[in-house]
Amino acid sequence: MPREIYLVKVGMSMTEGMVAEWYIPDGGSVKKGELVYALETEKVNLDVDAEYDGTVKHLVDVGVMLKPGDVVGYIFEAGEEIPADLGGAAAAPAAAPAVEVEEEAAPEPVAAATPAPAVAQPATGSDGRIKSSPAARRLARELGVDYTQVAGTGPGGRIIEADVQAAADAGIARGVPAAAPAAVAAEVKASPLAKRLAAEKGVDLTRVRGTGPGGRIVQADIEAAAGGAVPAGAPAAARAQPAGPSAGEVIPVRGMRKTIASRMHHSLQESAQLTMDMEAMMDDAVKVRNSLVEEWAADGVKPTYTDLVIRAVAKALQLHPLMNSQFTGDEIVLLEEINVGMAVALPEGLVVPVVRNVDQLSVKELAVETSRLATAARDGSLGLDDYAGGTFTVTALGMYGVDSFTPIINEPQSGILGVSRIFNKHKWDGDKPVKTKKMNLSLTWDHRTLDGAPAAEFLVEVCNLLEAPWRLLV
Repeated sequence: MPREIYLVKVGMSMTEGMVAEWYIPDGGSVKKGELVYALETEKVNLDVDAEYDGTVKHLVDVGVMLKPGDVVGYIFEAGEEIPADLGGAAAAPAAAPAVEVEEEAAPEPVAAATPAPAVAQPATGSDGRIKSSPAARRLARELGVDYTQVAGTGPGGRIIEADVQAAADAGIARGVPAAAPAAVAAEVKASPLAKRLAAEKGVDLTRVRGTGPGGRIVQADIEAAAGGAVPAGAPAAARAQPAGPSAGEVIPVRGMRKTIASRMHHSLQESAQLTMDMEAMMDDAVKVRNSLVEEWAADGVKPTYTDLVIRAVAKALQLHPLMNSQFTGDEIVLLEEINVGMAVALPEGLVVPVVRNVDQLSVKELAVETSRLATAARDGSLGLDDYAGGTFTVTALGMYGVDSFTPIINEPQSGILGVSRIFNKHKWDGDKPVKTKKMNLSLTWDHRTLDGAPAAEFLVEVCNLLEAPWRLLV
């Protein structure tokens, strides 16, 4: 009898998603463990593998928004007759419960020089399948690594992205061809959103030059090519028209944008949010950052001012644990880990990957991790591990010349810090004005969790750390 292929549920907050790409064509054969489709949600993209051997029958087209647990296709056993009309999951959602993919606890962050994992027999589940995250399997295909020969460091011995990357860096477990068909392997690098948009607008992906990380084609590239500003293969610098929506367009509120709208509105409705601003003297921070950029240039590590702020936030949260908490209604839960989310702006919306255990990272390790997360966010390759467990958030708009803004709390956290631009001002040395560099920080906190005075003490501590940045290096 046919087995259902469900739209898997990724975490408790997922309300909708879609098949962004079918890896197995309609009527094609699949083996248990092979990738069958790409799931796209408001937060992440996830590769879903087959649970059974057989023939795949599509029930929905790419890009149809569905609810978790809806049936998107079937896998028929060998020799089993496939009916001509199976109906549609969009019209008749499955009654079966949603297949949920739990958000895994991420491993301890690793330094830039991660020791190579030993080649070992990886952990397997009760069904004999090797325990590995979809993101790890995808990375293994890209790097030509046989993940079945990699020892996992994730929960229960599960293989995660860091294990595959370390194996590739060490030059072990190589030599196994990618499992994807040749047509997929030769496919141009493009985000799922860009692929869907190209299909809608009739743009040939092979003629578009990607401006994303590693030449990956992103939404802006498709919109520029479709708009006819320049020939499809022209460099980004030659495009006369800015990418983005045009006047007169009607933009459907769905996917990531719908989720952002819903969560921000809910956050403002359900919590008592207030914002305060404070200026930090940044003269010494500028000197320290410039010195670190020069010192680590040979290693390809370039710390940002946001890295210094995140490090300062982590130290301040250790001293002010109420800010690193969650309000549950009857209790205020002070969290043990310090995991700082960093907001990354994408053409399709805002995502917040998480730097875990920031208090245990050096500034150099932090700079490596934030760079990796920002690149993965723009490349569309963030995994579930990268979103899990945030306890506080930092969001920066200084690169746009913003002097001050009001960030909205990322529930269920109790605080978020907005980082504005560094600007020239003056301070007084007696009666003499002295030129100085300052940065405005905007703290939004939940008044249900803590009052204004302890919130101000936290913000003062962040400013003090930035004004004495050598404290961030120890």
